[in-house]
Amino acid sequence: MTETIRLGDIEISVTRKAIKNVHLSVHPPGGRVTLVAPTGTRLEVARAFAITKLGWIREQQSRLREQAREAPRQFVERETHHLWGRRYLMSVRYEDAKPSVALDHRRITLTVRPGASSAKRAEVVHQWHKSLLHALVPVLIDKWEKRLGVKVSGYFLQRMKTKWGSCNHRAGHIRLNTELVKKPRDLLEYVVVHEMVHLLEPTHSDRFVAILSEHYPCWREARAELNELPLTAERWQE
Repeated sequence: MTETIRLGDIEISVTRKAIKNVHLSVHPPGGRVTLVAPTGTRLEVARAFAITKLGWIREQQSRLREQAREAPRQFVERETHHLWGRRYLMSVRYEDAKPSVALDHRRITLTVRPGASSAKRAEVVHQWHKSLLHALVPVLIDKWEKRLGVKVSGYFLQRMKTKWGSCNHRAGHIRLNTELVKKPRDLLEYVVVHEMVHLLEPTHSDRFVAILSEHYPCWREARAELNELPLTAERWQE
């Protein structure tokens, strides 16, 4: 059951779970606030805690509002694109040949047929992004299966508007946002590890945090960096 606290113009969704400590979060892109409290916590107690954190909440919401935001990409000549945390200029070639994408140290070269629409150019690049992720994700899964003692039965890549990743712990599947190809590789690894830990603990409980902290101690820094990088026009959250 979810309840709501209002502190002036701030609305906080409150849920209770079998955890030891209170978890207060401000979520991108819009600054949505959630509070997860131990089972049995009275709403008045949760409200009093939230009041003590009001300054922090406003600071986080302000940071999100000021966060860099990319304009929608048109996939045209000399447009800036991100790949693995670096910026590249795009070069577009129109040739009567199979569409392709090539990368060198300064430029992403997109080759499409004459008259290809913006949507077609975007789809060619998206498929290329997926191929780059398909080359890297299985390596990371294999590495962390051994460390965590779990088995991923399958992974999926897709555009996701509100998450960097998700996990179906019953089926053993993980899903990853294709936007991760734009972030540094170590942040992709963090998201992979995060979702794989959910195979051991499906909720964001104290146990989940303990497992993640044991195996990936810099996860808080990775999460902060992921949310501080430029976001796309649709804006995403972890």
